[in-house]
Amino acid sequence: MSENLNRGEVWVFAEQEEGKLSDVPRELLGKGRELADKLGVKLAAVLMGSGVEGLSKELFEAGADIVHLIEDAELKVFRGKAYRHAFVELIKECKPQIVIFGATHMGRDLAPAVASALGCGLTADCTDLQIGDYTDKKCTCENGEPKVVKNILQQIRPAFGGNIIATIVNPYNWPQMATVREGVMKPLEVVPGRTGELIKHDSKLAGVEIPVEVLEIVRRHSAINLKGSRIIVAGGAGVGSKENFKLLHDLADALGGAVGGSRAAVDLGYCEHERQIGQTGVTVRPALFISCGISGAVQHLAGMQDSAKIIAINTDKDAPIFKIAHYGIVGDLNVVIPKMIKAIKG
Repeated sequence: MSENLNRGEVWVFAEQEEGKLSDVPRELLGKGRELADKLGVKLAAVLMGSGVEGLSKELFEAGADIVHLIEDAELKVFRGKAYRHAFVELIKECKPQIVIFGATHMGRDLAPAVASALGCGLTADCTDLQIGDYTDKKCTCENGEPKVVKNILQQIRPAFGGNIIATIVNPYNWPQMATVREGVMKPLEVVPGRTGELIKHDSKLAGVEIPVEVLEIVRRHSAINLKGSRIIVAGGAGVGSKENFKLLHDLADALGGAVGGSRAAVDLGYCEHERQIGQTGVTVRPALFISCGISGAVQHLAGMQDSAKIIAINTDKDAPIFKIAHYGIVGDLNVVIPKMIKAIKG
């Protein structure tokens, strides 16, 4: 016996700040489109704020069929209680089957609060989402066969420090909810002029006490922008020291790129945490990724394996990084990199 739970829209939380969409909603709409098409349902974006209706145009062009809009002065800046209440009431009204948030500061605050209020599950920091069937071996049908629940969201994420990849399902509590890491989903190609259905909703915040008042927003801007770099030179424990990391900076400067590092390099103090690439760092897709002294643990590969071109430099010819590299150099980076810099500079 099988049960088909194909019902309701697929939702993406359209995160915005000060009237500007972040990159995350576009990435999530790309995956959301795939899920919605598989289920044969509409893809919707949930847009919340004050004076943000104009952003619906960008969401339609990025792939949304529907934009659920909630505007209220109380939603001008993100405050967890206000956003949670409005979002929960919207879910109760519209009953989506899947809701996806970015694993950003905002998403990590809002998603668990919404899930808790609704009594449904939430899988955090997913690296992939798929639609599939779930066989419940603990629940048998009249004929003695296990119950099969169809069209379940398979929420895929690393576990146990990245040593395994777990597939998590939530077959009986709805909606199915997940947060997705930034940079792991590919956005759809923007279609100028594409339109959809704009549905306006009341925030239902009248009479709701919101104890937090935002007095000032202070931003710290980092000079490190790995996600926006077309060329990245990254180092691991094999670089040997913080001083040796200067070689990577020299190579990156010669190429006009940025410097990143593996978790091992960060833990050893060779580079700053902001440069960490991998499951517990940032996910990047540069045109060129040069890996230096990185063995290629699965935690690191998850953050860079979609790079257009990968060059790996390592003294160990059997290092896992060579399995995904387009070009491999077996050698000492202290010898190889100076030669590369010399060749680049002519």
